[in-house]
Amino acid sequence: MVPSVLRLQHITKRFGDLVANDDISLELSRGEVLALLGENGAGKSTLVSILFGHYEADEGHIEVFGRPLPPGQPRAALDAGIGMVHQHFTLADNLSVLDNVMLGTEPWWRPWSARATARAHLLATAQRFGLPVQPEALVGSLSVGERQRVEILKALVRGARILILDEPTAVLTPQESEDLFTTLGQMVAEGLSIIFISHKLAEVLRVSDRIAVLRAGRLVAQAPAHEVTQAQLALWMVGHAIELPERAPAARVGEPVCQLERVSAGSGRGRLSEVSLELRAGEIVAIAGVSGNGQAMLAELLCGMAQPASGQLRFLGSSMSGEVATLVGQGLARIPEDRHAVGVVGDLPLWENAVSERLRSPAFSRRALGLRWVRRGAAVAHAQRIVDDFDVRGGGLATPARALSGGNMQKLILGRALRSPDGKPARLIVAHQPTWGLDVGAVAYVQQQLIDARDAGAAVLVISDDLDEVLTLGDRVAVMHHGQLTAARPGADWSRESLGLAMAGAA
Repeated sequence: MVPSVLRLQHITKRFGDLVANDDISLELSRGEVLALLGENGAGKSTLVSILFGHYEADEGHIEVFGRPLPPGQPRAALDAGIGMVHQHFTLADNLSVLDNVMLGTEPWWRPWSARATARAHLLATAQRFGLPVQPEALVGSLSVGERQRVEILKALVRGARILILDEPTAVLTPQESEDLFTTLGQMVAEGLSIIFISHKLAEVLRVSDRIAVLRAGRLVAQAPAHEVTQAQLALWMVGHAIELPERAPAARVGEPVCQLERVSAGSGRGRLSEVSLELRAGEIVAIAGVSGNGQAMLAELLCGMAQPASGQLRFLGSSMSGEVATLVGQGLARIPEDRHAVGVVGDLPLWENAVSERLRSPAFSRRALGLRWVRRGAAVAHAQRIVDDFDVRGGGLATPARALSGGNMQKLILGRALRSPDGKPARLIVAHQPTWGLDVGAVAYVQQQLIDARDAGAAVLVISDDLDEVLTLGDRVAVMHHGQLTAARPGADWSRESLGLAMAGAA
């Protein structure tokens, strides 16, 4: 019998009236990959936070390698051999690989640094697990895949024997994902145990030995990976069958809505270099690429947040200029990359966030005595329509936006973008990472809304790291690498392999 290295027994955690984890018991064996699935808000993050000591469970206890894990003590979790690689890396770009790995490992009072010993340990660990690195390389010069490698090595050098990977392939090319899967196999062969958190069901079935599914804070299913299908997993996650969106070819491609001609902007890694692109009514153009290759600057340009250094940018036949509020009034709809930092104001109530980009509209405000007064009744009524039409759950209109799950927050942003107070459809939709970190049900919903908007006549630009999403949505597809954009070709002309090569700059 394979020994158990981790036991969570009857874990319950409450936040007021919300039961985030409800009597959850799980075990992890030596050399096992356990996938942890659940829709947004299911309780995965809370459970992992309890395991790491960031939260203390109200009930239940945890054992690691047969010993009780002291609750609420992150240091105790690290000392017990638990490591985690977060979806958003926590590395210092201006430091070397070795410096990043050593951070926090030496006492502050020591008058010298044991760099030679640390370097030898890093190289030995890298060789053992098949994770080659250059200790002196600046992290800022590394690719996304190489940075992830450093994050994994940070945990392994600190003695991690249980590794938690949170959405580990979210920003990787297909080739980098394959390298990661090879690494995971080597780790398991060395006796490490892995908790694998992902929304990508195909890769979950590929890499995991066993799958556990949370729904509404409860453990609803466990099964060996070889005994289940993607459809079964989706059913367990959301409680009902999921209809995946099907994109029929664009039926009526109209006139250009937005045009970029040899546009350059920005500086450094995120710059754009002579980008040309045409976005037409009734069509979705999807752009693939590893994050940090200029996609953010492209989105900022098209949303009026930045101006070209050179080249021409036209919207509805005229040079794009003016404030974001003006562009929104002309039919621009934007879905920002970071829903928490940019998409909503977390402390403002849901109804204010629902109308935040249109407060200057006469529908929601009026000027009097030199001031602008909000038409609260009209704003609340419009917010309620968005909540109803887009099935935003998580509280009433007075609920702070930060209290929403990721999926419901994205539905709120989507509804704000696509529902104007005058009922006019959007002319241009800029959707940057529209389903990043969402569960399978929320992904299907958001993608279907974008397809419906296209069919209603909008020009849609989707910028995504997810190749499945790019191939699902794109009538035409282009790839961005180091600030340059390939020609946008029909989606059928691309494969996952050819997209991956282009993302890596090889094609």
